Amino acid sequence: MNRIITGRRAGFCAGVARAVRTVMKNIDKPMATLGPIAHNKGLVRELAARGVEVISDVGEARGRTVVIRSHGVPPEVYNALCEQGLPFIDCTCPCVRRIHEIARENHEQGRRVIIAGDASHPEVKGIKGFAGGDAVTAESYGDLTGLEPGAQYALVAQTTFNKENFEYLVSEIRANNFPRDIKIYDTVCSATSARQREAEEISQKVTVMLVIGDAGSSNTVKLLEICKKNCANTYLIESIEDLQLNIFKNDDIIGITAGASTPAAIIKEAVRKMSEVENVKDFEEMLDESLVALHTGDIVKGTVISVANGEVSVNLRYKSDGVIPRVEFSDEPNVDPAEVVKPGDEIEVYVVRVNDGEGNVLLSKKKLDQQRGRREIEEAYRNKTPLPGKVMEIIKGGFLVAISGQRVFVPSSQISNRYVGDLTQFRNKEFMFEILEYDPSKRRVVAGRKALVARELEERKERVFSSLEVGRKLQGVVSRIVDFGAFVDLGGIDGLIHISELSWSHIKRVKDVLALGDKVTVTVLDFDKERGKISLTLRDPDNNPWNRIVHKYKIGDIVEGKVVRMKSFGAFVELDEGVDGLVHISQISRDHIAKPENVLEIGQIIRVKITDIDLENNRVSLSKKEADAEDGSEFPGEYAEGGSEFPGEYAEGGSEVPGEYAEGGSEVPGEYAEDGSEVPGEYAEDGSEVPDEYAEDGSEIPDEYAEAADEPAQELEENPACDISSGVC
Repeated sequence: MNRIITGRRAGFCAGVARAVRTVMKNIDKPMATLGPIAHNKGLVRELAARGVEVISDVGEARGRTVVIRSHGVPPEVYNALCEQGLPFIDCTCPCVRRIHEIARENHEQGRRVIIAGDASHPEVKGIKGFAGGDAVTAESYGDLTGLEPGAQYALVAQTTFNKENFEYLVSEIRANNFPRDIKIYDTVCSATSARQREAEEISQKVTVMLVIGDAGSSNTVKLLEICKKNCANTYLIESIEDLQLNIFKNDDIIGITAGASTPAAIIKEAVRKMSEVENVKDFEEMLDESLVALHTGDIVKGTVISVANGEVSVNLRYKSDGVIPRVEFSDEPNVDPAEVVKPGDEIEVYVVRVNDGEGNVLLSKKKLDQQRGRREIEEAYRNKTPLPGKVMEIIKGGFLVAISGQRVFVPSSQISNRYVGDLTQFRNKEFMFEILEYDPSKRRVVAGRKALVARELEERKERVFSSLEVGRKLQGVVSRIVDFGAFVDLGGIDGLIHISELSWSHIKRVKDVLALGDKVTVTVLDFDKERGKISLTLRDPDNNPWNRIVHKYKIGDIVEGKVVRMKSFGAFVELDEGVDGLVHISQISRDHIAKPENVLEIGQIIRVKITDIDLENNRVSLSKKEADAEDGSEFPGEYAEGGSEFPGEYAEGGSEVPGEYAEGGSEVPGEYAEDGSEVPGEYAEDGSEVPDEYAEDGSEIPDEYAEAADEPAQELEENPACDISSGVC
């Protein structure tokens, strides 16, 4: 008994099938096809018997609806139809239409279009119409030798061009680097190349190969050429009358394929004829076994043939290919099927409707995703398992989120673990959600992430704090900037770099040094796990400029410095980069002055005497008055050195000299601040004038820095903080 190997991709391609189906749907209208609807004489005769005439020119239409076949036509044909006011139905294959667009775009860009294909084929003639008058056709590399070397080119291929020949042509172009400036588009139809590969594989395994199709069909002829290379006993049959049963032997392995213009009816008829012969009596049965049976509602697997204009063609191992319209591909309207699947991918689909005629099978990926999604959501609800979701739309009271292909409602109170005023920041973001309510009878699904975020935050805090050590260097990202410093995300929890820790030099504004999103390397100064606080620094101890001044300066030295800033109590003078000293107002001039600006200017270079060096607190005390005196300036009597006529506020031990620059003074707070109010929290000497947690009212600081963290999140409406980049608020 013979063994039969049949081609799964034999018969109508998607483009031809759609054209034939369109004609059959409109068979009651007066119609004419511009050229044969398919390269199959039997089909053309059948349509002619039903009143569908084949015409070669638009002028022959005589008022009838003109059908443009899958090969497509050049632009002048469309113009003629419009000029004559003729109704027409455009059945141009989507794959061919894409080649038209490529040819037109490249021609408009000044590129000369090369078409790999048969110049006499109607598809190639149509492409040339969109490619401009200078387009050339080529079947091999030798056809390109006369091209101009310096011109720009674009290469496309006839959809039914031999895939192997196209790849060889491209390899020759690249090997010879000619044409040099060329864009290459592989436009051989994936269904055509898949059918050709399949025919080649089958023909290598059989002793007899049958190619069913019309001798005038380009892709049928190419199938015949491919099969003859591997199987000497390869036969082309156009109809049942061409089938010679005496060519078969009892032990033959028979292979069968069919061109893209071959209706399924011809294949079946050939099978019936073969079944009359005893040694192939199981041929039809074995052919049917190689095809699957489909029913509405089935869930089946298939292979993607092509993706064009949002429509996905799928090989189902059925008599006809399946089609997934764009609206049935995904629940998300903006999804482009071409970005999700590609030819050759295996895909599982839901059968919406089976067409037992020549048409395709209507499929849906969206319905299958929805079915699976409902099961996933139900299982997640029972097991309390989080599921990923994407915020699609903001509606009254919350959000619509796509979870497992379902549109799920998330209340605004459940999007974060604290109040969020601006909900738009979550649009198109992806997060993990918990299913809070699930009632399939009411089709009600409610999800949230409030509790999930709280747990994640605690886990991240625990993970970060467990790895902290004073002095350890960490990588982080600047997540927030405030007047008194910058918060750095260390991986789910923020640490604070106070403004005084940004640089060894004086920094007026944090934004002069850092910006949101900056990646920084910080050193841990201190941390408090119970209060959730981490203090950080950007200052590198190895580059501390204060370590150098002990070797460079000593008390009593007279040096030059630049006035960099002034306060009511004195002026700061830069001695070295990162090292400022204070000239107290009492040490600026021998005369009494109301404020430093009366004598000094920012940027002024002055001579000062070093009167004290306090390395422990990073302070240098300076005196311009003493430097002036040693430079030879005369003092009036009342200010003579040691004189009793020194006014009280300038007397050597006078209690009226402010701050630590008077012997017992306490009026200048730590870090030279005017009254302590500008230095937040623990960074002021006594901190009593700054509210807790580094902020004036605590409301602008994330939970771990604000004592208000234990209050309900809704009370933070005035200035919520939310880091949606990490998914944690």
